[in-house]
Amino acid sequence: MKRLPVCFFCFLFFTNTFSQNTSSSGRPKIGLTLSGGGAKGLAHIGILKAIDSAGLKIDYVTGTSMGAIIGSLYAVGYSGDSIEKIASTIDWDVVLSNQSSLRNIIMEEKSEYGKYDLELPWVNHWFRLSTGVLEAQELWLKFSELLFPVYNIKDFSKFQIPFKCIATDISTGEGIVLDSGEIISAVRSSMAIPSLFTAVPYAGRKLVDGGIVRNFPVRDVKEMGADIVIGSNVANGLLSADKVTNALQVLLQVAFFREAEDTKTEVPLCTIYVPARLDKYNMGSFSYSDEIIEAGLEEGRKLYPRLKQLADSLNAIYGPQEIVKDKLPAVRSVKISSVEVKGLKHTTPDFFTHTMNILTNHVYTPENLSRMVRKGVGTRYYNRIAYSLQPQADSTCKIIFEVSENPLTFAKIGLHYSQFSKIAAILNLTTRDFFTPNSRSLATLNIGENFRVRGEHLQFFSRGRKFSFKLGTQFDIFNITSYTNLKEAGLFTQNYLRAFGEWDYSTNRNLTVGLGTRFEWLKNNPSITSSVAFKGENNFFTNYFVIRHNTLDRPVFPKRGMRIEAEAGWVSTQHPDVLIHTNSRDIDTAISNTPYSRLTFNMEAYAPLGGRSTFLLNLQSGMNFQGEKNIMNEFSIGGLVSTFHNQITFAGLREGSFYSPSLAAAMVGLRYQLYNSVYVTAKANVLVNNFISKPYFFTNPDFLSGYSLTFSYNFALGPLELSLMYCDQWKTVLGYVNIGVPF
Repeated sequence: MKRLPVCFFCFLFFTNTFSQNTSSSGRPKIGLTLSGGGAKGLAHIGILKAIDSAGLKIDYVTGTSMGAIIGSLYAVGYSGDSIEKIASTIDWDVVLSNQSSLRNIIMEEKSEYGKYDLELPWVNHWFRLSTGVLEAQELWLKFSELLFPVYNIKDFSKFQIPFKCIATDISTGEGIVLDSGEIISAVRSSMAIPSLFTAVPYAGRKLVDGGIVRNFPVRDVKEMGADIVIGSNVANGLLSADKVTNALQVLLQVAFFREAEDTKTEVPLCTIYVPARLDKYNMGSFSYSDEIIEAGLEEGRKLYPRLKQLADSLNAIYGPQEIVKDKLPAVRSVKISSVEVKGLKHTTPDFFTHTMNILTNHVYTPENLSRMVRKGVGTRYYNRIAYSLQPQADSTCKIIFEVSENPLTFAKIGLHYSQFSKIAAILNLTTRDFFTPNSRSLATLNIGENFRVRGEHLQFFSRGRKFSFKLGTQFDIFNITSYTNLKEAGLFTQNYLRAFGEWDYSTNRNLTVGLGTRFEWLKNNPSITSSVAFKGENNFFTNYFVIRHNTLDRPVFPKRGMRIEAEAGWVSTQHPDVLIHTNSRDIDTAISNTPYSRLTFNMEAYAPLGGRSTFLLNLQSGMNFQGEKNIMNEFSIGGLVSTFHNQITFAGLREGSFYSPSLAAAMVGLRYQLYNSVYVTAKANVLVNNFISKPYFFTNPDFLSGYSLTFSYNFALGPLELSLMYCDQWKTVLGYVNIGVPF
């Protein structure tokens, strides 16, 4: 009897409030609206969890931008808990990058991928500036996997919860309500922030972020039939004048003028309005995703009593409702019966399908399809690959690929500085299919205090790109400091020429084996003679077998994976014409030209330790067997960045501090990410010398140990690295500077 007055009061409240939209016996419909806000939209998850915990059944969902992403997942059947797990495990740096993971790139392209600061495509007979906007290929693939269970539902009102999202027609500025078609394209359209993301083709229009016109679409959920509206708004409105400090903020400020006015009319339409307090974050604060999610959870905890009271009141009047969490359709795979490819200009449908390795009348999961798309993008022929699945009458699907191709030719520009190689501009021209079909040719020029030039032609012999042949040459002129007793003692100029031909077989995207022949010519000319210096030249051929393995996830500051290069070679008869100088006199002595065998090994590995820490391991070895009196092919010890041939990096020593015919080194390190692009790295390494053959002309210790501490900032010109290093044998603290990626 005690519950009767409460139930009667609630009955009067709800029937009076919602009589215009519901019958006297109908349960009020509850709508949910989620605003846009970029990274701040992750706070919506806390509101969803509070709704689930309170036992409220949502009848309609609308959202814009990040609100469309979160809202669509909730509408198709994911629970708040599931969405939280998804958001917490996504690598936002990867999905919001314009670059694919290095793991997806074919082996022959990895060394050049992501190496340059600026890439200028050749379009309409001239090099053009890149648009700078994100294709967001990885983000699209993540949506494709998450929303795959509803691939066959083209009417969004047929989802577990009817759903609509808002986008903007780029040609008219008109707000477009998206309620049918491809759900993945719809949410991508809704979040395509101008100047950041490319516009999305959709039903004959080109659409961008709906936040430009309606960032908080409450009116739309009311029009769907909602009597009660829960609105979660994470947008802070326009920035104050003192906070608009760069060009991007100006563009975004202007773009969202209309949205700011529209929101003022949307907020009063909410029954329960939840404004998130996220002033210290912005749209791009994805590196703080955990903190933003936690802030949303805290808002949800505050909101829970109010939602619980609403749920209890409705249940008391209308009876309890069954709430089923994780109502996602049980669709795990699809059978592809036909393939259509749109957008090809430079490549053929046959080349595309063989690159993707997609077969008709085969069953594929969304993960299978994502891997195939990454294979296609990894060839570097394609900038973006999107797909849609069209259900057929026989329960199979037709897959339609929408492809955007890369231009065949790019000019690339990079800058690099280190204390060894000095400042340089690096200019590269890369073109595909220029001399022969299915090939890549490149030329790279290093202009600075040290001159370097390289050319290479790579020819593939199978559509699967497993067999290839490389023909290349490189010429370097370096001014190199030499050391005696760990002190600067000499200076010489080295000319180095290399020409090679190599046959390769790639078993997959991570492993290549090859056979090759390399010709090398070196000429040394001392200007300041140290204790030992060579004046003259030498040349020789090396026949070699090489294994390359690369599973690194990114070219700069990798977080996981391993890179290995191991080579076994036979150095043929040399042709030295050399005079050996010392500080006091020239020496005529026996210099061997006897052929010898040679092994080199370099392995670097990275493993995340949780949070912001990454473990580093590096193993290096070089061995010239019976090479004591063979000259000008020794291994050069020192430096933190690999820059030139035969270099063994070592924390604590400058480049060229020692030369040895046989050595092995091991390094362990820990890298910690302080902020989004700021790192601190500590390294410790040891090196063992002279254990296969001892140098006849050089003196170096049998054991070395050293350490380094590096502050790094990854910015537009590549990594800026400032290091302090120390060698136990040298007993001197040294500074080391590196900017950018070397030649």
